[in-house]
Formats: sequence, structure tokens, C-alpha cells
Amino acid sequence: MNVVETELPGLLLVEPRVFGDARGYFLETFQARRYADAGVRATFVQDSLSHSVKGTLRGLHFQEPHPQGKLVQVLRGSAWDVAVDIRRGSPTFGRHVGFELSDENHRQLWIPPGFAHGFCVLSEVADFFYKCTDFYAPEAERAIRWDDPQLAIPWPVASPVLSARDRVAPLLAEAPVLPAYLP
Repeated sequence: MNVVETELPGLLLVEPRVFGDARGYFLETFQARRYADAGVRATFVQDSLSHSVKGTLRGLHFQEPHPQGKLVQVLRGSAWDVAVDIRRGSPTFGRHVGFELSDENHRQLWIPPGFAHGFCVLSEVADFFYKCTDFYAPEAERAIRWDDPQLAIPWPVASPVLSARDRVAPLLAEAPVLPAYLP
């Protein structure tokens, strides 16, 4: 497996080793020792799957309290995946990274707690898989506006399909609750 450190410390792009032949392919999507050695030292407690149509934008989501670390990947289709550092006091506060994740490139993104996460579906449909380090807590569910000008995320869609909650999410500067940076 190849692990690429991103410009946001702690956020890792994981490229699993794929073994392919005429029958198809095999890859490990998670192996605790190998991922811990690569910097993903997490205990996962919940797996989640979303199915979305082309142009759907989900995010930017996070939980506070009960922050979740997420190991994400696309099992079918492709998506532009984005993580934003929203930890108050962080040297990289408000910065983001984005990568295409797809069923062809098999990439995964490790998003530590303290980051907001979102993605936009590029293919006709996409199945997006999450391994999470804390349980979903509806009372802690938060969002940041996907098109916040301060973030200037280059989303690959001008008029995305959004949930009602994502349409009215606050800008980062107006977010009532954000996690703290703990160096």
C-alpha cells in the first residue's frame, strides 16, 4: 500500500495494493496493523454506506461533540472528495484538500477528527463507504456551507443536488460550534 501525506497534517491519501488478473482483482480495504504503521491509528466502531446520483453534493459534514475520524472510499462510480480543517487554532484552519476517489483508482482518504468532509458525485451513481471512529450522533451533527467563499473549494458542479440541511448550512466564520486544535 502506498500512503501519501497531504498538505494537511494527519490527513492521508491511501492507495491500496491491488492484485489483478483475468478474473478481476483483490485488495485489502483495511488491515489494522498495516494502517496503524501508515499513521491511521484508529479504532473503527461503525461502517456506513451512501448511494447517490450524479451531481449530488453531500457536505461539508462533521460531528461536535463526538468527532469522527473517517476512512472513506468509493466502491462504485467516482466522486470528488474534500476534507477541510475546521479546528479552531490550527495552523491549517480553513484549508482543504480534494481528491478523486473511484472504483477504478481504489483510493481511500483518512480524515482525522476535526475535519469537515464532503463529496460530489461525478459518475451516474456512486456508492460511498465510510469507516468511522465514533458512532453517528444526530444531536452532534453539524455542517459548513459547501460553497463558502472563504474556503474556495473548486467543486466540479455549479448547481449540485443538495439536502435541505446542506442548503442552509452556515459559513465557516458563522459556525456556532467547531472543534479545538489539540497539537
